[in-house]
Amino acid sequence: MSEQKHSGLALHWQILIALVAGTIAGVLINPGAVELPDEAVSVAIAVSRDAGSDERSPTIYVDVRDPAGLETVRRRFHSEAALHDAFPGLTGDLLNAEQTVDISVTQRSVVITETMDRISIDYSRRHNNRPVTSSVEVATADKLPGHWQAIYAEHGGGVRRQLTAAAKYGGDLFLRLLKMITVPLIVTSLVTGVAGLNNTSRFGAMFSRTLLYYLVTSLLAITTGIVIVNLVRPGIGADLPGGTEAVLVGGDQSLFGILLGLIDNMIPTNPLRALVDSSFLSIITFSILFGVFIIRTGGRAADTLREFFEAAFAVMMRLTMAVIALAPIGVFCFMVYATASQGLAIFGTLAWYMLAVFFGLLVHAAVTLPLLVRFVAKRSPIAFARAMSPALMTAFSTASSNGTLPLTMTCVEERAGVTNRVSSFVLPLGATINMDGTALYEAVAVLFIAQAYHGDVSLAQQIVVAITALLASVGAAGIPHAGLVMMAIVLQAVNLPLEAQGVIIAVDRVLDMCRTMVNVWSDSCGCAVIAGFEPAEDSTTPVSVAEGAPSGSDSSSEVST
Repeated sequence: MSEQKHSGLALHWQILIALVAGTIAGVLINPGAVELPDEAVSVAIAVSRDAGSDERSPTIYVDVRDPAGLETVRRRFHSEAALHDAFPGLTGDLLNAEQTVDISVTQRSVVITETMDRISIDYSRRHNNRPVTSSVEVATADKLPGHWQAIYAEHGGGVRRQLTAAAKYGGDLFLRLLKMITVPLIVTSLVTGVAGLNNTSRFGAMFSRTLLYYLVTSLLAITTGIVIVNLVRPGIGADLPGGTEAVLVGGDQSLFGILLGLIDNMIPTNPLRALVDSSFLSIITFSILFGVFIIRTGGRAADTLREFFEAAFAVMMRLTMAVIALAPIGVFCFMVYATASQGLAIFGTLAWYMLAVFFGLLVHAAVTLPLLVRFVAKRSPIAFARAMSPALMTAFSTASSNGTLPLTMTCVEERAGVTNRVSSFVLPLGATINMDGTALYEAVAVLFIAQAYHGDVSLAQQIVVAITALLASVGAAGIPHAGLVMMAIVLQAVNLPLEAQGVIIAVDRVLDMCRTMVNVWSDSCGCAVIAGFEPAEDSTTPVSVAEGAPSGSDSSSEVST
């Protein structure tokens, strides 16, 4: 189906315009953090010592109770000298009784995030020039504590909340449409592609090449991230606030547990239940086995099943194209919500850390992967990127590689000319286990935290981080913020506190969008690479003017073979 059938503008240009317009609209709705004036206050201090620490390296916890009505903030110190430096007014036996000290509160700012069913307020400031953050999240404004209600009444609510909520709802509807077609598209596409090989040995060769590609690119991504974090050293000198702001589910998983979980998920006890639950590894395994045994069965039964799944796949592609026509609207809504809820002030926080992640993702996406496309797949990386641009921009706005999968498959087949036999196998598997951007991000984030706490990190620890990040990225779901949950496992592997994630949660959404785009780009490049090893008649589909498109359509000019 032509991109120009309903509009004279190609789909990738429509999505790009929607992305920019949504960003501008979001900034207008929420210009960023609200700056509050400095103040001098008296706070109540309660000191406790970690029972597992010794006198030479004590771990001291300080509960700071703000008299203005904010919740207690817990901070951690590794020496009494550091504690006295932060709170010069402390006297006598620190562990004996609560004390009141005077502090100066500077650089106060508030960020309010709102949807129809949630209000979140993040309050950052510096106590005696040391950073402190606290936050509150409630369903409705009347449930806010007293002091938070005053802040919300002055800086939140009204039309801004309604517009942000409407944008989120519109984006969620588009994502639900994408998720609606993902499972039937994967099943029909995989079975059709595998059964169409007509030879199980060809499937074995494709499978081994795909896994090798995933392993190599993930290791290259992690290596790139580690090299850059050692060059930029974003954590050296960083003043991270101690605290327990982040409580994440999944932090108690071990690496062995992840591997066992992956194996369990690959073998569904009930394939129908796997379809209902959208368990992608189970769906992929069963669909591949079904296609393989169609080949092995042969005869009339095989021909009947091939025709059935080919017909079902043709219908699903029609439905997919209809949903994809709504992509510019969905992207616009997502960008309005993302920018309105985060604001541009987020880019001024943790600048060096974000720079390290951005630069690492840029090197992997703009250098490493294009070199593989150019010299292994023998294709033009620029032309291939243009063909994949609608999927890449949608991945950026939705931060969901699984949600973007239908559009990725369409771009690979209709715009880049890769046959369904390759794309139907490489892309669903890649959206599940190939997370180059996530692996790079986790390695950089963990080393950033390690540098902030302990300075330079040893080579042995960096190797542990690399291996753990690789395994954790395989287990990460293709949904927004999945990397945060898996990062808990990497932090445990190098004995870093889980609450350290609270420092980077504020900027995770922005980075999540970028690393998801790299994940999808890596999967797409994998299609080009694997197709390069397939027989000439199967590796690419003939490229001509798309159905219904006038001569000179943009969609046909973007394919390079």
